[in-house]
Amino acid sequence: MIGGYTAGPNRCAQLTSSTIQTTSLSKQITYLSFALATVLIASLAGFGWWAASNIDDRSIAREARAVNVGLAEIAQQLPVDQDTAAIWDDAVTNLRAGNQPWIADNLADWMSSYFGHDRVYILDAQNLPVRAVENGMAVEGLYQQDRTVLAPLVTALREQMADAASGLTDSTEAVTGLGVRDLVVLPGNRPALVSVRPIVPSSAEVQQAPGSEFLHISLRLVGQSVAAEIGERFEVRDLAFESSAEATDERIAAPLLNAQNRIVGFFTWVPDEPAYELIRDTAPAVGGGVAIGALAVIMLLGRLRRTSTLLEDSKAQASFLAFHDALTGIPNRALFEDRLEQALANRRRTGASLALHYIDLDRFKHVNDTLGHPAGDELIRRGAKRLAALVDEVDTVARLGGDEFAIIQFEVADVQAALALGQKIVAAFEPPFDIAGSEARVGASVGVAVASDSATTAEDLMRQADIALYEAKDNGRARCQLFAGELDDAVREKRALEMDLRAALKSDGGLHLVYQPIFSTHSGAVVGAEALVRWAHRERGPLPPASFIGLAEERGLIGQLGMWVLGEACRYAVSSQVPWVAVNASPLQFRDERFADRVFAVLDETGLEARRLEIEITEGLLLQNSPMVQDTLMRLRARGIRIALDDFGTGYSSISYLRNHGVDKLKIDQSFTAQLGRNSEIDGIVRSIIDLGRAMHMGVTAEGVETEAQRMLLGEMGCNQLQGYLLAKPMTPVDLERMLAAKATGATGGGQARPMAG
Repeated sequence: MIGGYTAGPNRCAQLTSSTIQTTSLSKQITYLSFALATVLIASLAGFGWWAASNIDDRSIAREARAVNVGLAEIAQQLPVDQDTAAIWDDAVTNLRAGNQPWIADNLADWMSSYFGHDRVYILDAQNLPVRAVENGMAVEGLYQQDRTVLAPLVTALREQMADAASGLTDSTEAVTGLGVRDLVVLPGNRPALVSVRPIVPSSAEVQQAPGSEFLHISLRLVGQSVAAEIGERFEVRDLAFESSAEATDERIAAPLLNAQNRIVGFFTWVPDEPAYELIRDTAPAVGGGVAIGALAVIMLLGRLRRTSTLLEDSKAQASFLAFHDALTGIPNRALFEDRLEQALANRRRTGASLALHYIDLDRFKHVNDTLGHPAGDELIRRGAKRLAALVDEVDTVARLGGDEFAIIQFEVADVQAALALGQKIVAAFEPPFDIAGSEARVGASVGVAVASDSATTAEDLMRQADIALYEAKDNGRARCQLFAGELDDAVREKRALEMDLRAALKSDGGLHLVYQPIFSTHSGAVVGAEALVRWAHRERGPLPPASFIGLAEERGLIGQLGMWVLGEACRYAVSSQVPWVAVNASPLQFRDERFADRVFAVLDETGLEARRLEIEITEGLLLQNSPMVQDTLMRLRARGIRIALDDFGTGYSSISYLRNHGVDKLKIDQSFTAQLGRNSEIDGIVRSIIDLGRAMHMGVTAEGVETEAQRMLLGEMGCNQLQGYLLAKPMTPVDLERMLAAKATGATGGGQARPMAG
């Protein structure tokens, strides 16, 4: 796109001599020698100047090519950045739902701030703007300013997509990978690199009719920031972008051309002229005399030789930067794809086996969000070093973008050797990273594909590794998964259940709550109830919580599910006679620094008093020893909400954790209750838990009470509250209200609960 370069006028000094004729033969010989010496010096000077000019011109040409390569790389990176979010089931479903906060966090505002895209537009199927962002901030009416310039590109892509998807009912596969890139001039004479890509699903679970596609548009304004980026990467001195410029003695001016070969601006810079600088430095020595001049010639030749070496080194450096990741120094996607093709060609020629490993860092976005982007960059650099330390010299470690890496493993003995490397990768990311004094914990999910036959293509192998990576992440992350064929029935079933759960959370999909009463040990009165979520699936029937709560935690739905349960429980408590209601909270919900604010918002919305809400947590949450978790618990308790530690005794909590984090109640796990009266060691443990609660002024509830002997023994030990099937099973809100009414009137009512003795 850069149409050549323009240099300033040549800088030189002319050497002249005059010849004086004499009649003396000796003088003639002297003058002839002087003339010959002068001609020799002039010839050497002319040759030196020619060589210097040639070297300087080559240096300037190299800089012009570097600027061209830098601008082309920025343009090529735009669609790569876009596809990290534009090929995604969630992107399509959230766009259709008009979920603006999600669109901002994942497609528009976040992409602008994270990748440095100056402007980002999301268009619907009618090419109307869904969201317009400039420098990470939403701006109303921004797209209307650029619409005249961008509309032809949008139209061109729509035509490509229409041709590709002609006659199809689902356009996803046909339009994936299509896009339009160009250099345009925006209103205000502002040149910009533009990339337009379709937003498509990443799986067959989401269907997309031709013509219904949303579009993603990213722009990088060609200005000082782009010039500074190219100049820093390719070491072009004082590179700047100007709307109009002319070459001078001090600066080079290279025009920037659009697709119609029209000049839209100029890149200017101070050229690197090593030969001219050399002549300027050595000129005084040349004027000192023939002897010194001869020495200067020797120095000149040596300096020119060194300059040529430096020039070759700079060309090698430019080539290195074009094929290596700037952040980590390891091969980038371009070099990775080239080496993968070479490896497959070598396999077809020699039969040597190879394996491809796709690596994705788990929880990297959390580190980026909590510690900042500089910490995220440092984590990427250190992660690349850990990967490089695991492979042989012949293998290739590459960064594909973001937190995604790949390893080409050559000369693999068998599948087990490939899996062994995959397990080493997972193990290498188990130790935490010390980033700026903070402990950053991430994991690595690995998908492995082994070239099965000589007909395997690079696209086949990358697709297989990508499928294996998805299965690794879907099966719990921090694991290695070998490609064993396309998605099997179990994986499809799990993904289908995930989609059903997402739909159930958005509408009446069968989710409901039941409540298990909690009784006073001494009075037998109902003192509270624990809310338990159930799912009556429309097709599968009633599903146990274990079948979907773990799935919600894996797929990032636990926050949405947890807040739904909290809202339903609080609304019920407000309209009922139950003294208080207990709601379980997942440790993953406490990763949200605004969790306490969300709980307070539910209380304000429903009107429930904070003292009537109890939040149950697990011991694993306290073991994180996180200042953010501690602060969240303190804020909840300060509002009047009680904190109960569920399943106490099954984990590793210490007394210091209980004191530091603030806990109001201990709940004895039902596995201990079940062995009461049959195991003296268990009896002692339960008695110790009750004594600990009394000493720390905490209430104690025993779960899983199923026999009269257990109830009597817990009462003798001084346990405050009881919960279990002996007393009452989980029941609907209507049945619980009947029980409360019966208790209030002294009736036994319905056989739902067993009366307490004493």
